[in-house]
Amino acid sequence: MDCLCAVSRSIFWHEGVMYQWTSQKNINRNLMLCGVFFVGFVISSIAMWFLDQQWYTWSQVAVGLAMGFGSFAANAALHKGFSVGKASLISVLSGLPPLFVVLMAFLFWNETLTTQQFIGFIVIFIGLYTIRYSSDISFRNLQGAQWGLLAALCFALNDVFGKQSTRLDSDMFATLTLMFGFGSFLFAIGWLKNRRITDRNGNDVAPHWSGAKTFGCGMLIGLTNVAGMMAILSAFAIGTTGLVSAIAAMNILIILLYSRVFLKEVFSRQEILGLVAALAGILILRLSQ
Repeated sequence: MDCLCAVSRSIFWHEGVMYQWTSQKNINRNLMLCGVFFVGFVISSIAMWFLDQQWYTWSQVAVGLAMGFGSFAANAALHKGFSVGKASLISVLSGLPPLFVVLMAFLFWNETLTTQQFIGFIVIFIGLYTIRYSSDISFRNLQGAQWGLLAALCFALNDVFGKQSTRLDSDMFATLTLMFGFGSFLFAIGWLKNRRITDRNGNDVAPHWSGAKTFGCGMLIGLTNVAGMMAILSAFAIGTTGLVSAIAAMNILIILLYSRVFLKEVFSRQEILGLVAALAGILILRLSQ
């Protein structure tokens, strides 16, 4: 399980960096994200056909569609947050799904962590909240925080539905076909309804990329997305929901490093202490395996 979580984490950090980079371009967000989900739909459909996978119950279909909606909302919010807020702040806030996942897993399935895992989990979130409270956020100056929190909640719902798909013994690629297919359909509708491109102030701007280039870029990013979802669903099948979600979410540390090195964002002493605490929590989780 630990290996699968590490794979998903290493894949999703690349996706996060690409989201941050494309969010600064004058491109149609819905069209780009439609490409992300469309390539996942194509790959999952082909794998589903070759492996003779299918849906056996309406519950499996409903869970796959719910994952599609959750992933659609989470990715839209994350990309929007990167376009209007500080990358390091959005990364930290969008890395909070395990907080919601553990609560929902306890309420729905009575899942608990071992003492050592619980300590590691708490240390991770002490680090995350230390970073979060070092930022000057108020209701008048949210700095895109609302989008980061919305992304975290939607990613958490997606994780919970992903775990539920394994509890229903759903075929992986059948589930992913529904998730990516429904997600790409929703983004396509969004693109067809509003093809305008606006800046941070809502003013119309000329696109930097053509529609084909935008969609193609999304498909390239989507290759990492589908690989990450395959890894994390496999981990959910054999691991504790909250623990898998916590380890997979730590890709934000790599995105924070990217923010510092390439975007030249300055970290305060409090943010550095938060990073150290988060890394210590990861080490505790690793030693508990």
